This record gives sequence, structure tokens and C-alpha cells, in this order.
Amino acid sequence: MRIDRNFINNEFLTSDGDDLIAVVNPATGEQIAQVPAASAAEARAAVEAAAQAQKAWRRMTSIERANQLRALADAMVARKDRIGQILALESGKSVEDATNEVVYAADITRYHAEWARRIEGEIVPSDSPDENLLLQREPIGVVAALIPFNFPVYTLLRKIAPALITGNTVVARPSNNTPCSALEIARAVKEAGFMPGAINILAMSHATAQTVCTHPRVGMITLTGSVGAGRKVLEYSQVNIAKSSLELGGKTPAIIAADADLETAAAAVVTSRTSHCGQLCTAVERVYVQAEVHDRFVELLRKHMEACSFGDRVRTPSHMGPLINANSRLSIHQMVERAIDDGATLQTGGYIPEGPGFFYPPTMLTNCRQNMEIVQEEVFGPVLPVLSFDRIEDALDMANDHQFGLASVVYTEDYRTALRLANNIEAGEVYINRTPADPYQGYHAGWKRSGLGGDDGKHGMLEFTQTRLIVQSY
Repeated sequence: MRIDRNFINNEFLTSDGDDLIAVVNPATGEQIAQVPAASAAEARAAVEAAAQAQKAWRRMTSIERANQLRALADAMVARKDRIGQILALESGKSVEDATNEVVYAADITRYHAEWARRIEGEIVPSDSPDENLLLQREPIGVVAALIPFNFPVYTLLRKIAPALITGNTVVARPSNNTPCSALEIARAVKEAGFMPGAINILAMSHATAQTVCTHPRVGMITLTGSVGAGRKVLEYSQVNIAKSSLELGGKTPAIIAADADLETAAAAVVTSRTSHCGQLCTAVERVYVQAEVHDRFVELLRKHMEACSFGDRVRTPSHMGPLINANSRLSIHQMVERAIDDGATLQTGGYIPEGPGFFYPPTMLTNCRQNMEIVQEEVFGPVLPVLSFDRIEDALDMANDHQFGLASVVYTEDYRTALRLANNIEAGEVYINRTPADPYQGYHAGWKRSGLGGDDGKHGMLEFTQTRLIVQSY
């Protein structure tokens, strides 16, 4: 069985500690690894190491920091097969998808390295004739990065790379469901010759994560996670008035107009809903179909869902994989059962399969109402509620009648309809005639309870900075 060690100050800790985190393959239910849970003392040591390193890291030129990031990207690609195999086992992904995630994480690392010569300040006109106002962008200090289980490699670098290029150092906490791939990346950090303390990666309990986030040397907390986790981070941030950047829940609506290419839309929606067993923040979570094509579209959805088999993707990559753990599967199944009790019609799926692993079949519910839990709450699994609408305005009202506003999808062949919806939908991202993909040169930011701040692109990079105004009289 694999045994991983936490990574502080460019060294792997040797002690096992009192608590061990069991890492389970969700496709088989078997334990594949264990990782010592970092103690509070170790967590504080990681923050202190990051704070000490940040003094020197911020003084490096930005192009020197960029070269370090490029070296890390190269080291990750060199280890991509090893990292991919580990990620596949702990997450339920296919080896190909897991390996591609490593490569994509290296890509976003190189992308942020390119900001080295593009982090700009401003010269602002002064009211005095003999004075300059100079606005600088400066690092914040130590960043606590809390990483989810669904894309643990990509999201780790999505946080670390912009934090580092802007002069910060990082203490990262991977999900306890998927810590091994992150600790394998720590080996790439060491191979890349990073300054000790610049990147620290530790598995830990929630209580120890609180110790990190409330440490007086932590200036920013960045999280991808649930609304509940986001509320906790906001509580932690009050201690030191730390900056928070949060990507939280999502409930992506897909509006299907009568003039849409229904076959293309149905295939894309089902792929979105079943990729990684629906465990994607921006995956389509609710569908609004114009009444005149509702029945036809439901049949197309059912055809594609029933064609989607599930199983261990390490053995059969074409399958849909498992949910991350047994609790997640039980919670999702109970939501489906409550929806049926509340009047929804089960079209396909909706049962817990026999056998090992945490699988759940592609599931579709029709005759849903806007106020149902299955429509209003994030499922984070392969469950798709379908609702009907008469007018486009009705679909817009229902799409916006929601606590979340992360991403949205529109399928129509009428550019007027597309623009009307795109300009009025209450979400941080709108995808027209395609499903979400989070281009890393864009800006991934949610409205409403979907978060604060955001990731990716120029604006995501600038989240990791603060400003200094220099008033210079002469």
C-alpha cells in the first residue's frame, strides 16, 4: 500500500503522527494509500516556512519566478504518467483523463508564467502639478489554498501558479479523498529546484485547516468547494481580515429553445452531466426545454443516458466512473427519492447498483417544478432534472430564480435569442451552443452564492495582489 508524506520547506516529513488518512479507490472501495494527517504544529511550521520564504521570493524578479514555474511544468510533464496513475486510482478517472489533467495543469502553470512581464500598475493624474501618483501591484504574502477532490491536480496549479507569479508563497491543503496526486506533485516541486518554503502541501483535518487559515501570517485564503466550506472560510478570514477568493456551488441551467439542434444539444448535455460522474462545478445540473420540443428532447436525453455504461474506468475507460465516496452516493440517491416522492417522474436510473465501488447510474427526472430541492440544490452527481417552458422569457426567469450563478448554457439557432439570454442571465459564465469548459485565459467567477473573486486569466491572477499608492512630490 502506498504511503505518502506531507511536504514542508522542500522536505517530506518522516513521522507518521497519530492520525492517518485512508485513501480509497472509489471504483473498488479498497484502500490504496494512507497519508499522515498533519498536526497543528506541523501546519504552523508550514505557514512559518512559507512566510520566511516569501521575503526572498517576492524580491526575485518576476521573470525569475516565471522560470521556476516553467521548470515545475516541465517536471510535472516528465512525471505525468506516474501522477496520472495515482490520480486515476484515488479519483475514479481513467488513466488517460488523469494524465491529461496533469498536462493541462502544466499548461496553466506555463500560462501564468507568461504574466511575468505583464503585471502592470498605473500612473494616475494628480491634482497637484508637481506630483506623481503611482499605483503598484504587490503580493499579499502567504496564501492558504484549499483544493477539491474533483480536479485535484488542475485546481492545485490553478491556485498555486498565479499566487507564485505575483510574489506570494503557498500552503496547500488537498482534499482528503485525493491527497496522493498532490503529494506526488510535491516531488516535481523538489525536482524543479524551488526555493524551500515557497510551496508546502499537507493533508490535514478540518480543525488543522482552520489552524492554517487563521494563522496571523496568512494573508489570503482561496477555496474551491461547497457553500458550507465557503462560509467556514469567511469565518476564518475574519480573524486576520484575510482576503478570500471562493468558487462555491453551481447549478448550471441549460436552456433549450425550440429551434436548437436537439441531437447536438442532448448529446452535449448528457456528456456534461455524466463526465466524472457529474462531479464538475459547471456541469449542466438542470434543463429547461421549450414545450413544443420537450417530449422529443426528453427521448433524446434518455437515449444518450441509457447508452452511458458505468464501471471502473481504469479497466474500461469508456465507462462513466464512480462518485467519490459512499456518503456522496447515498446523499444523491436520497435527493432523487425525495424528488420522486414530491411528484417528479423517473425516466431512467435512480438506483444504487450492487457490487463494489460508489457507482450511480445516469438519472433523469421529468415533471419537475422550480421549487423542488432537486432543482434548487446542487446534486454533484449524474442526475438531471428537466422542466418545460413556453416562452424564452419564462426560461430566463427560472434560470435566474436561483441561489447560484456560476455557469449557464443556451442552445438556440437564433442569434437574437442567444444575445438576449446572454445579456440577462445571472451567471458568471454563459456558453452558447456548447457546454462549459472553463478556458483558463478567461475568468471563472460566480455570482450570488457561487462565490467571491475568481480564478483564471488576468483577473484571476490579480486576485493574488494588493495595491500600493505612491504619492511622489517633486
